[in-house]
Amino acid sequence: MLEILLVAFGGAAGAVVRFAFSYFSKLYLYNYFFVTLCINVIGSFFIGYLVSLGIAKNLSASFIKYFLIIGFLGSFTTFSAFSFEVVELFLLKKYYLSFLYIFLTIFLCIVAAYIGMYINNFD
Repeated sequence: MLEILLVAFGGAAGAVVRFAFSYFSKLYLYNYFFVTLCINVIGSFFIGYLVSLGIAKNLSASFIKYFLIIGFLGSFTTFSAFSFEVVELFLLKKYYLSFLYIFLTIFLCIVAAYIGMYINNFD
């Protein structure tokens, strides 16, 4: 039961932070999909960092796993917004931009997760 509450509260917090980040970023950035890309890269970095922190420090804390990784960062990052934005770019016939967005999202999120995991090797 505790795990469900940690995921629920973490998810709620992640959704609020994502909304605020998106809202304020879109005031300054012209391309809305760039905001989602940034959110997903930041979230991937922290997921990699926290997962490897648990491995490196032998942590199995419920707070890190359920609240931060599954709840907060799972809600903060979003595949559904990414998918919607790619489809929207296709419908607007912005094919080059949509493929660039797909490539950058996949590549940068994997690199960010790797960097997050790599950082814990120095501790």
